[in-house]
Amino acid sequence: MRLVFGLVLLLGLGLAGFAVYMVQGRIQLYQSALEQERGMRAPAFETATVYVAERSLKYGERIKPEDVRLVQYPAASLPEGIFQTEEQMFPEGSGKLRRVVRAMEKNEAVLAVKVTAPGMDAGITTKLERGMRAFTIKVDSISGVSGFLRPGDRVDVYWTGNIGNGGLRTEGDSRGDVTKLIEAGVQLIAVDQSSNSDRTEASVAQTVTVAILPQQVAALAQAQSTGRLSLSLVGAQDDTVSGAIEIDQRQLLGLASAPEAAPVQRSEVCTIRTRRGGEVIETPIPCTN
Repeated sequence: MRLVFGLVLLLGLGLAGFAVYMVQGRIQLYQSALEQERGMRAPAFETATVYVAERSLKYGERIKPEDVRLVQYPAASLPEGIFQTEEQMFPEGSGKLRRVVRAMEKNEAVLAVKVTAPGMDAGITTKLERGMRAFTIKVDSISGVSGFLRPGDRVDVYWTGNIGNGGLRTEGDSRGDVTKLIEAGVQLIAVDQSSNSDRTEASVAQTVTVAILPQQVAALAQAQSTGRLSLSLVGAQDDTVSGAIEIDQRQLLGLASAPEAAPVQRSEVCTIRTRRGGEVIETPIPCTN
């Protein structure tokens, strides 16, 4: 009886050990498959933390800590001007916040070119590069391209006036008004009092502000005071450079230039003077020389 009990006990222990062995093998197999699956799901490239917009941000808004968040971004495709740390995004805490100068959508990376420095307003001074100046041009529905201008566009500036006698018409001036390209591809930084480049509504502007060099400011100021300025909108993808363009009324109508009048030659007249009493008499005679 004891022998039978011992054999049953040994058999039970063997089956239990075999069961434990089989369970351990299955667990190891499951863990290996799980680690392999996790390895396949893990990104195959290096990432970096980048601040993105938590919501849609419009022009002029202040960027608060709750308006942005950190996400993982491919390190090999990081755009220039990103913010990766709180010290970069909010260097002076919540006391001086950045403002939006270009609208951003949700989950869009926050770039330095789209925001101001901490505590700075979103004005046109933030759009002036080093050495550039802002200059305002008066326009109307015709000279201002009928309200289709927006900040960020590029335009050619044409001057129309009369170049005879300092802008005044003269008797011998037959060219009439002259139209000439004086500045090509200047950038608009504001339309009327708005520098928001995301405006979509069409409105007839009364003034536009351009970013130009100081010597260009002097040229446009002189042109605006002596004639009429008109703008021509340049295409967004147009990288061509306009050459010298000038046309007057005779060229416009296809008329030949008026021939210059030949100078009239005056014949020389020689005289001799004869005094008769108190009277002097002049008598014409042929010139000998």
